[in-house]
Amino acid sequence: MLPQLVKLKGAALDFLFPPYCVGCGREGAFLCPVCQQSLPRITPPICPRCGRPQPGGILCPDCAHWPAAIDGIRSPFRFEGAMREAVHQLKYQNLRALATPLAGMLQEYLAASPLDVDVLVPVPLHRKRLRERGYNQARLLAQELGKLINIPLADDALIRRRHTPPQARTANVAERTQNIADAFACRDHSLRGRRVLLIDDVATSGTTLDACAAVLKASGAAEVWGLVMAREI
Repeated sequence: MLPQLVKLKGAALDFLFPPYCVGCGREGAFLCPVCQQSLPRITPPICPRCGRPQPGGILCPDCAHWPAAIDGIRSPFRFEGAMREAVHQLKYQNLRALATPLAGMLQEYLAASPLDVDVLVPVPLHRKRLRERGYNQARLLAQELGKLINIPLADDALIRRRHTPPQARTANVAERTQNIADAFACRDHSLRGRRVLLIDDVATSGTTLDACAAVLKASGAAEVWGLVMAREI
């Protein structure tokens, strides 16, 4: 479709179905300027591994004893307030259009805190959950971010081969680690020597991102970083 027609189509849809802010309900945008300004940001100093706030910017006590495969996890926001609602709407309420403004926020974050990477890889869903939901919210975010920062997307190299209960239903890090064990696999060695940026919506303990990183590095990836919209603190 021609760019002019895409813009006209978007304008028509906005006229017929105007977006409403997921934070306050104000008409005009999925996240209005006031709610965007009030989003709970994560600011330095942070732990260089998990990305949580940490005085002095040194490894936090949890990461000091964490034999992680992932090189680091970064997130612009805490999983609270309007950001929690935005992620919920994107993930569970089929509000796929939210991926565009959220990816724009990730772009802004990377502009201020660059990560030297070659390729974006979304955390995959198992085919059962993909059928149920109809889309992978991590893939939507990665697609939109890739367009903005001009980095290619490799969404077929990493697969989820085992269906697992949601990590949010587990009680602690040990249970999350066990829940996600052997859940991922690489189709090939196409990412050998590449610096990978894993994309997901939320990180809680980081065990899902780390499990993906372990598989990617076992298949030859040089570095693996994680970038999520929000993380629990």
